[in-house]
Amino acid sequence: MTGQRVWISCVVILIVICLCLSMVAVVVAGYLALQAQPESSAVTPTALPDQSGDEIGRQMDEIQQQVIAIRGLQPTGPVERSLLTPEELRQHVQDDFLADYSAEEAADDALILNALGLLEADFDLYAFYEELYTEQVAGYYDNEAKAMYVIRGSGFWGPERLTYAHEYEHVLQDQIYDIEDGLGYNEDACEADSERCAAISSLLEGDASLVEYSWFAQYATETDAQQIRDFYSTYESPIYDSAPEFMREDFIFPYTYGQTFVESLYNDGGWEAVDRAFRNVPVSTEQILHPERYPADVPLVVSLPDLLPVLGEGWRELDRNVTGEWYTYLILAYGIEDAARVGRSQAEQAAEGWGGDAYLVCYNDEQDALALVIDWVWDTPVDAQEFAEAFRAYGDGRFGAATASANGVTTWSGADFAAFYVNGARTTWILAPDAGLAQQIWDAIAAP
Repeated sequence: MTGQRVWISCVVILIVICLCLSMVAVVVAGYLALQAQPESSAVTPTALPDQSGDEIGRQMDEIQQQVIAIRGLQPTGPVERSLLTPEELRQHVQDDFLADYSAEEAADDALILNALGLLEADFDLYAFYEELYTEQVAGYYDNEAKAMYVIRGSGFWGPERLTYAHEYEHVLQDQIYDIEDGLGYNEDACEADSERCAAISSLLEGDASLVEYSWFAQYATETDAQQIRDFYSTYESPIYDSAPEFMREDFIFPYTYGQTFVESLYNDGGWEAVDRAFRNVPVSTEQILHPERYPADVPLVVSLPDLLPVLGEGWRELDRNVTGEWYTYLILAYGIEDAARVGRSQAEQAAEGWGGDAYLVCYNDEQDALALVIDWVWDTPVDAQEFAEAFRAYGDGRFGAATASANGVTTWSGADFAAFYVNGARTTWILAPDAGLAQQIWDAIAAP
């Protein structure tokens, strides 16, 4: 959600989802389809013989050629592949990704998500990410090192083969389109516009997931299928399962909605249409959620002023960026407090008219005080009113009954002061320690 958090989520955690959960998004359908097929005799990990590095390399080469045939992209060169022990791979993941993310940054991200009502303020994000990275790591493609890291355990069986097909598509994406510089999917770009990066990650993962499923349908053997079935019959992911519900939804977004987005392109024009999307990347989660709006419906640019002069001494800006349709939906539907949640259907409808937004979060360490502003612009005034209805229900559930509601302004007074403004196709949410500071913030952002 924050520039830093989305960078961590979309680049780091999504790599982990590739490692641990990439099959969840696409193989579930295939897995269910398998139930109708005659089952071969069960294969358990303990019954599988060890495989040599040469045998694993041969299988990787074969899968690479199969992925090339499916996708129609020709590699520009080989990819470096390293077989690591589970401990080496876990350490590699931690050294690569946590090195650029400190415990202090994670604490700030928790504060931001707490302001949005999605996470407890004292939730230890850093420890959570660290534990998640060590959970059932299978392998990943590092687009900075241009290398594939694959776990060397008892062998290279159905689940690993399926995951390798997914990961090799990332190799092709990088060699053909240059993920960091060509697509603009890099740290600086993601910190500047996390919404755009969420859309690009959905294209990347949606494409790889569709390739993965296509590989499963065309090339997986009955033994592969049985081994995948066996894997999921015992698969456990306690760290992932322990994540707040909004976070679990966010983790799989690029796979579920990304695959649907890419399938929509593919159904309209085959892989050529998907390739066109890599040359003209989606720029919002709205386009991912509603493929028919790609590429014409681009977000409106919304800007917020520097509020530190208004807030005064002791305040610092934690983050400013774009919420997007997806996180607007998550705020309404997956708050940490059950009472604040509106129904998912209502939340979807309320967020659907999103046209653009900007958010800003500031924090006063000495006072342990937060100030939040989200300024949304909607497609029409009707969309704004529909969102306002859902947000007022959210506000009543989170802050208690509204203390006032007149002339397009609704306020809630409690531990913090919240104000919600509706003006035509624009809605604004301000959260501040008190009514006076909230009014000063509104005056600053409402001024022409």
